[in-house]
Amino acid sequence: MAKPIEREQLATGTETAQRLRSLVERIERLEEERKALGADIKDIYQEAKSAGFDVKVLRQLIRIRKQEAAEVEELETLLDVYRHALGM
Repeated sequence: MAKPIEREQLATGTETAQRLRSLVERIERLEEERKALGADIKDIYQEAKSAGFDVKVLRQLIRIRKQEAAEVEELETLLDVYRHALGM
């Protein structure tokens, strides 16, 4: 683990202070981008809903597509076993 920066190293105008400012500004930019992307994704889900698609199912599909094929197969197998055990 890195050693914490001392207060003296953060004096205005120092290289360390400039580095800190750069890091904070980069994080802030990315947070704004994430916010914009989140709004875009929300709009797409709304578009899908308006077209008659079930948003809950779309979210599940996206979650499944992120997984490995073997992982999905294992999950589906377990779901079938559990459904059968519950008489579904």
